Amino acid sequence: MIARAFIYLVVVAVLADAYLHVRFLRRLRWWWQLLWWLPSLLLIGWACWLRREPDFVPSDMTPLQTFLLSYMVTVIPKALFALCDAVELALGHWWKRGRMAGLTAGAIAAVATVVAICYSYFVGFYRFEVTRVELAFNDLPKNFDGYRIVLWSDAHVGTLTGERQSLLARAIDSINAQKADMVVFTGDLQNARPQEIEPHKELLSSIKARDGVFSVMGNHDYPVYSGADEFQKYADLGTRCSIDEELGWTQLNNGHRTIRRGDEHIIIAGMENDGEGKSDRDPQLGDIQIALWGVSRDEFVIMLEHDPRSWRRNILPHSHTQLTLSGHTHAMQLSLFGWSPVSLVYKEAWGLYRIGQRALYVTKGLGGVIPFRLGASGEIVVITLKNKQ
Repeated sequence: MIARAFIYLVVVAVLADAYLHVRFLRRLRWWWQLLWWLPSLLLIGWACWLRREPDFVPSDMTPLQTFLLSYMVTVIPKALFALCDAVELALGHWWKRGRMAGLTAGAIAAVATVVAICYSYFVGFYRFEVTRVELAFNDLPKNFDGYRIVLWSDAHVGTLTGERQSLLARAIDSINAQKADMVVFTGDLQNARPQEIEPHKELLSSIKARDGVFSVMGNHDYPVYSGADEFQKYADLGTRCSIDEELGWTQLNNGHRTIRRGDEHIIIAGMENDGEGKSDRDPQLGDIQIALWGVSRDEFVIMLEHDPRSWRRNILPHSHTQLTLSGHTHAMQLSLFGWSPVSLVYKEAWGLYRIGQRALYVTKGLGGVIPFRLGASGEIVVITLKNKQ
């Protein structure tokens, strides 16, 4: 992961320190200047060491997580301070308020950034909310009026080690407390390896619902984030696919099941990860034709698909699926005043979307590879289906 962003990390650190050195520090004694540069030099050295890690997501995440926290509370505030000062300097020829305005804004931005980052790591990541949504459909069978589904996604249990496992325990308690008819999980149970799930099996297998727990694979559930050889990747994929059965979950990889209430029924279907396929870390393995093989157009279908981009590209044009449930985006684990940068990348970033009688819900997920959430708390979604008639 560090190798992918190494150049950017170094450039930001060097430019921030170089700018502030030239503006404020160059007249100080040499040892004060060295002390100023020392944190950034240590972070660059640390990044060089982490860059040698062959796995995109390392098996031991602690060094990476510690580095990112250290970098964000050290470099980012300095970069923001430098940016504010540079903007004031550029506008100074016509803005006559003096340079104190830029320095004040920079100082406020730097302090606020440190506080926000510390909050997101030590408080925000441990928070989650229960979101309740009521969805009405004309063609929902009447026997399913009031049917309750709990949606959760993106647990990334490899990050939920030590005291962070309490987040998973509280979330599962909340899931079971809903007394749902069905629980669905829309992918990314692991970060990179099925071994990460082992310490959490007892907790995960405690999830219960009247009609069962259904799941699909997310991009992180495939062996594409580790540097293992092809034989090990094949073995890891087999292990990961069998884990859901061990947990008592029904994995819907391009398949479906029928849920009955009296003489009426609905279909719960699921596709494998159906990303854009632009890299091996974004697998495009979903097959909607196989997933809905034998399903008629007058049946009510709930589709599980990890990547919400599949909704417009595949699900809407090639099926009659009424409700699609997804995750994947995490809302970028960052939201400021209700807006997240993820909306620049995804048309359906998080929340509810409707086109006519067809709906998509994208959950913000629960965890993340990096234990960081600011303004985009983890989420468990309780969906109640209603018959409009």
